Amino acid sequence: MTIEGKRNSIPLTEGPSRAAARSYLRGAGFRKEDLHKPIIGIANTWTEIGTCNVHLRELAEALKEGIREGGGTPMEFNTITISDGITMGTQGMKASLVSREVIADSIELAARGNLFDGLAGIGGCDKNMPGIIMALCRLDIPGMMVYGGSIAPGKLNGVDITIQNVFEGIGSYAAGKIDEAGLEALEANACPGAGACGGQFTANTMAMSGEILGISPMYLSGVPATAQDKYDATRESGRMLMDAVRVNRRPSQIITRKALENTIASVAASGGSTNAVLHLLAIARELDIPLSIDDFDAISKRTPFICDLVPAGKYMAAHFQAAGGSRLLARRLIDAGHADGSALTISGRTLAEEAALAEEMTGQVVIHTFDKPLKPTGGLVILKGNLAPEGSVMKVAAANRTEHRGPARVFECEEDCFAAVQSSKIKPGDVIVIRYEGPKGGPGMREMLQVTAAISSNPELSSTVALLTDGRFSGATRGMTVGHIAPEAFVGGPIAAVREGDTIAIDIPNRKITLAISDTEMAARLKNFQPPPMRWPAGVFRKYVDRVTSASVGATT
Repeated sequence: MTIEGKRNSIPLTEGPSRAAARSYLRGAGFRKEDLHKPIIGIANTWTEIGTCNVHLRELAEALKEGIREGGGTPMEFNTITISDGITMGTQGMKASLVSREVIADSIELAARGNLFDGLAGIGGCDKNMPGIIMALCRLDIPGMMVYGGSIAPGKLNGVDITIQNVFEGIGSYAAGKIDEAGLEALEANACPGAGACGGQFTANTMAMSGEILGISPMYLSGVPATAQDKYDATRESGRMLMDAVRVNRRPSQIITRKALENTIASVAASGGSTNAVLHLLAIARELDIPLSIDDFDAISKRTPFICDLVPAGKYMAAHFQAAGGSRLLARRLIDAGHADGSALTISGRTLAEEAALAEEMTGQVVIHTFDKPLKPTGGLVILKGNLAPEGSVMKVAAANRTEHRGPARVFECEEDCFAAVQSSKIKPGDVIVIRYEGPKGGPGMREMLQVTAAISSNPELSSTVALLTDGRFSGATRGMTVGHIAPEAFVGGPIAAVREGDTIAIDIPNRKITLAISDTEMAARLKNFQPPPMRWPAGVFRKYVDRVTSASVGATT
């Protein structure tokens, strides 16, 4: 039997022997004729816990309309999500990166179990999107990742604000710079409705990455969550997916080495989140594409920073989309020789053909040109040295210094460090070290936004201290912050050898991060190293610890 686009689901739905399966499906509301069309899974990360994903039920309906119009039968199912912003600064944040693996695994299981002919994943928060893309890579059936969209900017006293202002407001309140009413005003106004965090934080970085990578419908996916045209854009995405199903346009044809290099360049040019390093390494690994942490530094070094976006700049993701969005950024990258326009996208058009459709807003000041960049090199650097032999990641787009040298202030977890910052125990010039927050040691590489926001809100510290961790940083982080230090402390990495008062030097121009002790002393300190007791000896965290790899290769399982 041959039905156009119906490649996988024929053994599930066709023939007399499948009458029982069809009976179950008809009882669930599907008509007889629905079951003889290509079956398209919709993996929805809907939840009512937070703004990022609360609206995704409505977008799923739009996607279904487009799929039906394109000749397919959509079947929606749910998977989990964890809100990074809500869990930030708590033990719950340990679940965030772990959720990426669970999302990928659960989508893969649902798709293999139901023999889908195509798949669309709808994501709204940081780990949803890479988790969806990883699953698409494993399945290698026609599919796309659709972004729920960015939140609209909050407004306070006529000024645009984001959730970053609230985190920094917490620090300002602790320092006595704003009162409780001032903090309440920030809390009440920063998130005006549905959508993911509004700056070029991790969610918007990964949404943009999906478009440049080619696995998300360019420009359509980036429409903000509450924009009037979001429903229609998502509906059109469904029709586009059915075109890919008919011709069997698969992720392995789209996500290639050149597509990944294009995407890294877009992250560098836009001042994107350091989490993109973890996620793009993980995506590459799913398709066995050679990609290393050093590739990020090489590409960022040759790609100037041109997007004036929060946290490094002034504007929000909604402004980026209005200015011309990912199509305009792609056009800039291709015209300047920083991206390969021949890469295929889910629409069937090349990246260059998509970029040619860009409509630049007259007078826009968000996406600059490469002949007048904001900085001569990209927003990410990879630092190595005796403190991070496998590498570490820093977002220089949001930093105001290129070097730092100071005494180490060592903390065994994020909470202890936050308490020290809040009680004014950190002094100008210090190098804060937070360890045992890596993939295994955390587990799950918590983000340190609560700590970095408290530092950023203190003028005495914001431009005078550095912070290092084997954990991660939020895309909203500003300042001299180095994360993903590998190997991590829990496995006996050099960060485990740091002692209070040791001198640590950060040298961005030379890509070095150094603990000022001899190799002999380092070896002596680590000779009898024993990790601390595992914080979560059973359950999902234990499974994760037993399987997870180093941050330097994507912290995959």
